[in-house]
Amino acid sequence: MLEEVERWLSTRSWSVTDRSPHEILAAKQRTGQTVSVVLPALDEEETVGDIVAVIRRDLVERLPLVDEIVVVDSGSTDRTSEVAAAAGARVVHRDDILPRLPAVPGKGEVLWRSLLVTGGDIVCFIDADLREFSSDFVSGIVGPLLTDPDVDLVKAMYDRPLAGAGGQGGRVTELMARPLLNMHWPQLAGFVQPLGGEYAARRSLLEQLPFPVGYGVELGMLVDALHLVGLDALAQVDVGVRKHRHQDGQALGRMAAAIYRTAQLRLARGHLVRPSLTQFERGADGFEPRTYSVDTEERPPMAEIAEYAHRRVA
Repeated sequence: MLEEVERWLSTRSWSVTDRSPHEILAAKQRTGQTVSVVLPALDEEETVGDIVAVIRRDLVERLPLVDEIVVVDSGSTDRTSEVAAAAGARVVHRDDILPRLPAVPGKGEVLWRSLLVTGGDIVCFIDADLREFSSDFVSGIVGPLLTDPDVDLVKAMYDRPLAGAGGQGGRVTELMARPLLNMHWPQLAGFVQPLGGEYAARRSLLEQLPFPVGYGVELGMLVDALHLVGLDALAQVDVGVRKHRHQDGQALGRMAAAIYRTAQLRLARGHLVRPSLTQFERGADGFEPRTYSVDTEERPPMAEIAEYAHRRVA
């Protein structure tokens, strides 16, 4: 492993227990920074309410660390919005944000648009499908940003059990993202969960980053942040165990293709590969091909959007 990465692991990798809640709160009050928590959600009525309720109970009412909880609904057909609102979140629908620019499907699209409807100096993203959720996921990754002005982005790291076995989750991470990072951006080789959906960053960084609209957003953000602010401005915090819904192999294949595409664009802009993926499913007459487009669109840095700049001036 690179000496730089070994040094980074010893100085920028922490445990949630390294900072007490009261230490984090004291830093927030001393610096006057505000914190927004964003949950991108699509048909997550089974889990989103519990997540919102835990954050509100632990980090709004008991310990006033979080200033707003925003669920951005990207077109749910179930009761995601109603459940989230009842639990205490402000719910915003994706299509109501920046309506002059038609929305496209994808997680990155929702995260990008969330910058327009939140106000925190620090923005914390939490996936809405987590089970047995702990507020440590929020306080753990927000803590370094509040206590250390040299840190700009913090990823959560955790175990991801699969079918009862520890350490077997994160299949796209191990088969696609980790090899890509080790080979092409070895400075990022120390991230345990580079594709994890739980991370926090300063708004001043997020508004300068392009956002891949789909599943490539996490890898793209890490790579772009490395180039923009450097390795020492990035960190990770161990928050324990992450339990969530696992996707099937074909869905993971589509995710991997989007992530590869994101990496490829950053390696050689202008040298384009076929932006589609063909998979096979057994049908009545044998294996049938199914071809899916791979997310290729990216949203520009939010700082370049006129409505965002106008909001900041106002």
